[in-house]
Amino acid sequence: MAQYSPNQEQFTLEDQIKTLADDELLDFWEETQYLAKFLGQSDAPGEVEYNPEYERLILQELQVRTCRRELK
Repeated sequence: MAQYSPNQEQFTLEDQIKTLADDELLDFWEETQYLAKFLGQSDAPGEVEYNPEYERLILQELQVRTCRRELK
């Protein structure tokens, strides 16, 4: 299973997403959707807010991969 490396000095989130296999990328996207729902339901003060940047990067990578397949 893919893992997110929190050390952003080595690899950006975008670079990490690019290294994921298609099934891992879809799993990661599904997990971010679940996390967004979970965080959206939480009313506790001091909770971590959901960052939609994850979803934007994942969808962008999926679009690039789809275009590459169409060009082949």
